[in-house]
Amino acid sequence: MATTESASPRFATVEDWPSRELVDGIVEGQFAAIGAVQAASDAIAQAIDAATKRLRGGGRLIYAGAGTSGRIATQDAAELPPTFSWPYERAIPLMAGGEGALVRAAEGAEDSRDAARASLAGIGLSPADVVIAVAASGRTPYAIAALDYAREVGALAIGVFNNPGSKLGEAADLSILLETGAEFLAGSTRLKAGTAQKAALNALSTGIMIKLGFVYRGKMVEMRATNVKLQDRAEKMVAELAGCDQDQAREALLRADGGIKLAAVMLLKSASPDEAQALLDRGDGNLRTALL
Repeated sequence: MATTESASPRFATVEDWPSRELVDGIVEGQFAAIGAVQAASDAIAQAIDAATKRLRGGGRLIYAGAGTSGRIATQDAAELPPTFSWPYERAIPLMAGGEGALVRAAEGAEDSRDAARASLAGIGLSPADVVIAVAASGRTPYAIAALDYAREVGALAIGVFNNPGSKLGEAADLSILLETGAEFLAGSTRLKAGTAQKAALNALSTGIMIKLGFVYRGKMVEMRATNVKLQDRAEKMVAELAGCDQDQAREALLRADGGIKLAAVMLLKSASPDEAQALLDRGDGNLRTALL
């Protein structure tokens, strides 16, 4: 059985390959990575549904990992607030070795089970929370300890890993196996294992946000328009949703203090900002419900 640590005979002479063949070989692995994620679709869907139930009660999404896996998990967490206005305090990345390990490798940090438990205890982990631990090998002590602690507390424990039969899967309430096999460079999980992890986390977190009502008609209606590009996107989004021109959308957004959902309700319901906010409040912030 090929694992992320296996050396594939096919790539034994890559140092002699022409550059074009190197590119083709590496890219081929990326296609295989997506295939591994597709094969895990049922497990990812199950995790979306289970996590959504916890988060509706006010829980947090907490990511834990080391090395490449930790960096990919941190990226997923960091993108949730600007994309969905998900509160920063409810998207918490825990990286073995601390924030410094995001830019400078701290390889030994992954072996500390105590550090993982201390980090989760430090943020007051509760049964309402969801812990997603990511480890390509599936045997990283830091990630395993995070799930062990999560289950002790009663939080939902989700494991994302690339090698079958791993301890991370055994420690999880829900296991997501992304069986990517041998890497182009043996053991270099920044390649297809990392690609598979990113795609799986994208699917998981985006699915959760959709189920929680943070998306409407395929649009990021919770997006924060924090620069010129995003302001233009927000105006076009409101204009399309409300069936008006961009100037009207811009004016509504100004009155709504930049809130896309609020501006859309104001235009579609011919409502004042306060009236539109009341409709959103009655719909628990869900735009679809507010427009019924």
